[in-house]
Amino acid sequence: MTTALITHADCLEHVTPDGHPERVARLEHVLHALQALDLHRVTAREATDEELRRVHPQRYIDRIVAAEPGQGIAQLDADTWMSRGSVRAARLAAGAGIQAVDMVMGGEAQNVFCATRPPGHHAETETPMGFCLFGTAALAAKHALDVHGLERVAVVDFDVHHGNGTQDLLWNEARSLFITSQQMPLWPGTGRPEERGAHDNVMNLPLPPESGGAEMRARYENDAFPRLRDFAPELLIISAGFDAHQDDPLANLNWTVDDFRWVTRALCDIAAETAGGRVVSTLEGGYDLAGLSASAKAHVEVLMEAGS
Repeated sequence: MTTALITHADCLEHVTPDGHPERVARLEHVLHALQALDLHRVTAREATDEELRRVHPQRYIDRIVAAEPGQGIAQLDADTWMSRGSVRAARLAAGAGIQAVDMVMGGEAQNVFCATRPPGHHAETETPMGFCLFGTAALAAKHALDVHGLERVAVVDFDVHHGNGTQDLLWNEARSLFITSQQMPLWPGTGRPEERGAHDNVMNLPLPPESGGAEMRARYENDAFPRLRDFAPELLIISAGFDAHQDDPLANLNWTVDDFRWVTRALCDIAAETAGGRVVSTLEGGYDLAGLSASAKAHVEVLMEAGS
């Protein structure tokens, strides 16, 4: 079995204002860091409206399509922008997650990393926010449940910002488990431990500002990993944000590249125990280009080790 990389050059056509942290250079740096790795490289395809409707109503999809400007850039909220090409990029990001599920379920790859943008874990049912338009990880989970007939799918999100969108989209999905660690306090202000989902299917692990890898590892070993093993997912989806890195400009956690390597290896070990090693990882945040690219490379190298 192999590790696949799904990406598309048109994800670079989603343009944000000068100085915006979620910029084209993020994906360019990640792809450069992965260039020499022996990956099965796959071109992403767009998610259809039918697929997007698993988590977003058609009226929301139509609103996003209508918001795309013919030229220049358009602002959706204080942080979220669109340019000509943004809808295609967002559909490609969502479609990559769905493709990745199909690949691991079909035995084409042991695990997959989706190097796409815009990210997705802040997009709520009818609200684009936090640089995100469509809920990529939640869409992948719903596809695995509804199309492939799985009974248990877990999403683990280690982005420094709370995955409020994934939480919203999977809140009522009893077949899913969403585990998310995030700095608190920090935007978007959600992610308290008492936010547990309609079926006790959400676990929030707040981490204090200026904490580092030791605190993170303890929370995962004591709380996240036992819960994940008890749930015994048949597929593990990772929302792989790398903005908990100590050099990231948007937050105040102090993880190192080795911390991302450690959490990835531990998650792959659990997936090997319960899910036949099936892992789908999708790129979320990470805004220091050097920290992002080094951390993403370490993450994918561990996927490759697990998939060999």
